[in-house]
Amino acid sequence: MKRTLLSIVALAAMSASALAADIKPAIIYDLGGKFDKSFNEAAYTGAEKFKTETGIEYREFEISNDAQREQALRRFARDGNNPIVMAGFSWGSALEKVAGEYPDIDFAIIDMVVDKPNVRSVVYKEQEGSFLVGVMAAKASESGTVSFVGGMDIPLIRKFACGYKGGVMATNPDATVLEAMTGTTPEAWNDPVKGGEITKSQIDQGSDVVYAAAGGTGIGVLQAAADAGKLAIGVDSNQNGLQPGKVLTSMLKRVDVAVYNAFSDAKNDSFSYGFSVLGLAEGGVDYAMDENNAPLVTDDMKAAVEAAKADIIAGTITVHDYMSDNNCPY
Repeated sequence: MKRTLLSIVALAAMSASALAADIKPAIIYDLGGKFDKSFNEAAYTGAEKFKTETGIEYREFEISNDAQREQALRRFARDGNNPIVMAGFSWGSALEKVAGEYPDIDFAIIDMVVDKPNVRSVVYKEQEGSFLVGVMAAKASESGTVSFVGGMDIPLIRKFACGYKGGVMATNPDATVLEAMTGTTPEAWNDPVKGGEITKSQIDQGSDVVYAAAGGTGIGVLQAAADAGKLAIGVDSNQNGLQPGKVLTSMLKRVDVAVYNAFSDAKNDSFSYGFSVLGLAEGGVDYAMDENNAPLVTDDMKAAVEAAKADIIAGTITVHDYMSDNNCPY
């Protein structure tokens, strides 16, 4: 009997190992690299959490130019990696081509909808999280002028800007919101020097709170604001600790959750397809509080942000979605 029980346990362990071996997850980052302290790094965090919890390794790749997208994606699919997660809307075209060639591979893309039977698309209500940090910016501003620095000038980043402006104007209708984009090519995600220059210009125009939604470029924004003794707002990952005491908050976009869920669902044989939209109600976006920014956020600020959050979740406040209507009303 003892030997039989030991045999059963051994077989169960072998079966579990075999199942784990069938999972060969992979993630491909967008331009800017996995340690951009922002979007890509949030994706990396989700992959690392999965590896830590399960012991299952994942494959990863950082592209250095757009020409590598289709090649990298096809190579991972050909090698049998499954599922394959892509961080960023720019993967859409490559995925449209490759997904059809590998119908037995599960793909997940973040920030873009690709209508294929083996693709999961995850998009976010960035405007809702941006509205919240806009409320906080308006409360924290002493000059009445705040600003926004975007990365690549695309509707997705205009979506952040519009939501931010909505939160500012709802809190202080007399406020001024300055807005600038870093560029019109993918290089705009990784130009901290230019981000710093734009920030300095906005500060010269009276801005005392600057919100960056610009990937790696945002590092320059946070640095320039701190150097000038002004406040910045981070994005995607919690960037409060990059300039402790000088980052008012960060608009959290839970890219890590999308990656972790894709890997976990594949492991549990429950991978689903189609698209999902994650906002405040779904825990997809939020604002960051920790020991780095706690001294900057008064009870009045937090109460105002929490009230706005509750109203958005309840539907009392509807934040304009720039992706649906390119006319920002704020």
